[in-house]
Amino acid sequence: MTRKQITWVTVALLLANIVSGMDATIITTALPAIVSDLHGIQYMGWIVAVFLLGMAVFSPLWGKLGERTSNKLAFQLGLVLFIVSSAFEGMASNIYYFLLARFFMGIGAGGIGSLPYIIIGEIFPKYYQRAKALGYISASWSTATVLGPLVGGWIVDSLSWHWIFYINIPLGVVTILIVQRFYQTQSNKVTSQFDYAGAVLMTGGLALILLGIQLIGMAPLLWTVILVGLGGVCLLAMRRVERAAVDPIVPGRIFKNKLLLADFILFSLAWGGGIAIANYVPTWAQGLLATTALIGGLTQIPNALSNMGIAQVSPYLQTRYQAGTLIFWGLFATLVSLVVLVISGFAAPFWVLLIACFFSGLGSGLIFVILQVKVQQDAPPADMAIATSLSYLVRILAQTFMSSLYGVIMNVMMFREVQATHGRVTMAMMNKISDVQASRTLPPALVPTMRRILHSGLHAIMVVASLVILLGIGYNWWVSRHYQSQVTEQE
Repeated sequence: MTRKQITWVTVALLLANIVSGMDATIITTALPAIVSDLHGIQYMGWIVAVFLLGMAVFSPLWGKLGERTSNKLAFQLGLVLFIVSSAFEGMASNIYYFLLARFFMGIGAGGIGSLPYIIIGEIFPKYYQRAKALGYISASWSTATVLGPLVGGWIVDSLSWHWIFYINIPLGVVTILIVQRFYQTQSNKVTSQFDYAGAVLMTGGLALILLGIQLIGMAPLLWTVILVGLGGVCLLAMRRVERAAVDPIVPGRIFKNKLLLADFILFSLAWGGGIAIANYVPTWAQGLLATTALIGGLTQIPNALSNMGIAQVSPYLQTRYQAGTLIFWGLFATLVSLVVLVISGFAAPFWVLLIACFFSGLGSGLIFVILQVKVQQDAPPADMAIATSLSYLVRILAQTFMSSLYGVIMNVMMFREVQATHGRVTMAMMNKISDVQASRTLPPALVPTMRRILHSGLHAIMVVASLVILLGIGYNWWVSRHYQSQVTEQE
């Protein structure tokens, strides 16, 4: 491919990433309007869950499809499924129709979310160029997360919630046309039979595990144990099937690569701990500082800007420092963001939240670029695609599990503190404290007490997230020390 072709393909990947990133954040602004119009408030959590389920479960299969056809065709098919599902979501007349379309949209999002990293590994053979392209990918996602809530709010207020899905169609079509015109690649000729049994067991196992995780705090714990257990049985059965498969979905040799396993573990710890900032800082702003939803969402702008900046500098840093050193500083920056909130009281000023989010962006931006390049560097060329897909899956699973755990921690802490008020404060009252309009109906004398209760839950979450990041720092030190010779040879 010529430089012009590579540039245009990169532009297409960035555009697809912006579309996917905006959809991930724009939906939060439109959720109240959607559930009100479709009479599905009890399914609000599932609007996010089914999307995540489709994206996580099928992401490894997109990489396999690219291996058997071509990354170009697989990427275009993911885009087609994404924009067609967007159209059906916009036309949904009831919540069940909407959830079904949302699930298929998640499947398409798994393709356009994971395949760009594989394509970058294909069209940029040099690691410095690859790191630079991944920096652009990270920056485009950060930009989308800033634009999403703002664009979503304007569309819902000016038009209707349906249009937040319709805008995906022209952007998706343009991306498909650019890829068709400029992406020159050979079709992969794989003659071995597709591993259907492995694919069914893998998707079934991951679906059961994710479903069990999503039910934490929503259903009896026994349900979670049963679903996760059944998912584990499916994955164990898949492992046995994969040993006999000619072309397995996930080759067993992947898990014998110690450096690659270390990369996956570091990804899971970094993303599992770091998600606490993105999920709960807006709630902190609205519930403790009584800001509007828009102002609460603006706390993520420093996160996006610092993420964007460090992602652009990461390729240069990678030529001067070892990956383990850069990963340490990324984890340390994330830890700083969490500790700032751990030591902050419930009346901490707004600028404290901005500082915390700034350091969070530094950490996630640095870790993402360095670890994603390292995954492709540590994997043999034949396993680069599946290793990249698995790193994407690991991030989603870590975020899903830790988000559910943080939700349980929040509920347990608030329930304990509410009981200590002996009926003066109820959980129904606590539901209103994070909404600036609804909080005005609460007894003014009890508002400070309720904010302290909310802060107890948020504080506990930040403490647990800090411990996860500390575990990541310790594990990164151990890996750097024990695998130093292998790391140095790879770099």
